[in-house]
Amino acid sequence: MSVHADPKPLETPIPGGETGSTVTVEPMITGRFRSPAVLQSSPDGKVGNLKVLRSVGPENPAIPIPAFLIRHPKAGNILVDTGLHPSIASDPRENLGRLGAWASQPELEAGMDVPARLRGSGISPSAIRLVLLTHLHLDHASAIADFPDSTFIVSAAEWKDATSGVLPIFRAYRRQQYDYAFDFRTVDFDDERVSSYSTFGRTLDLFGDGSVRLASTPGHTTGHMSVIVRLGDRDMVIAGDALPREEQLEQEADLPGRMQDEHNYRRSLQEIRLFHNQYPNAVITPGHDPAFYENAPAKYE
Repeated sequence: MSVHADPKPLETPIPGGETGSTVTVEPMITGRFRSPAVLQSSPDGKVGNLKVLRSVGPENPAIPIPAFLIRHPKAGNILVDTGLHPSIASDPRENLGRLGAWASQPELEAGMDVPARLRGSGISPSAIRLVLLTHLHLDHASAIADFPDSTFIVSAAEWKDATSGVLPIFRAYRRQQYDYAFDFRTVDFDDERVSSYSTFGRTLDLFGDGSVRLASTPGHTTGHMSVIVRLGDRDMVIAGDALPREEQLEQEADLPGRMQDEHNYRRSLQEIRLFHNQYPNAVITPGHDPAFYENAPAKYE
């Protein structure tokens, strides 16, 4: 299945940057999956599809599905990932497909989806200028359809992998979620504009003011990326699924049971760990850690 979008390469810096700019970030939990725990942390290493399918069930712990609202003083409102689509509250199969809905056991209360949360804060979804997609797995790309006026930014490697191959659902992709002729822009982390930032080997300064950087953190998926932002007095790394649980910042912690490329995953995780060691006051958000989000503030400034 091909998709209707014809993505264009991202041109940077995007207008709106201003020297010295800092941002605020508001984490939003927009539903949960009852996903097999082995996907997040596995003492036995990588697991296959059959083991995952055998582990599906309502007894699995509920893990949060976060999205993040970044407010930039000049560039406007930016979203990182989209959370779960509102339709999942009534019929998960419509958005996730039968297999995806069965395997993930989703939970979404009415009014907790990202568009509803934005409206509750006085922000129309049409006011979201950019949507930064850490990757295109079905729990991160679920609500793309609700932001037709936004520009979506995804890595070129991720777009290629997510729109090619057979049986994408077994790689956690649901192409119907991003099969729209929207404004998709792709990031090539081999581009000459890419440079290192601290412990991260390949990053792109989105606005040219250092306030928002995209960081290549492949491994969970072929083209996974994280987002590094500058708060008032420290940095924040929205790590996505390069760091499923906060405990994995420790060297001895178990790795996830599912990785597209274990070598690249370990390298990306090491970049995040080194950043944490060098800047212990920086905020590093894990992808799906219940304890972290239960204690997270409503806004990081």
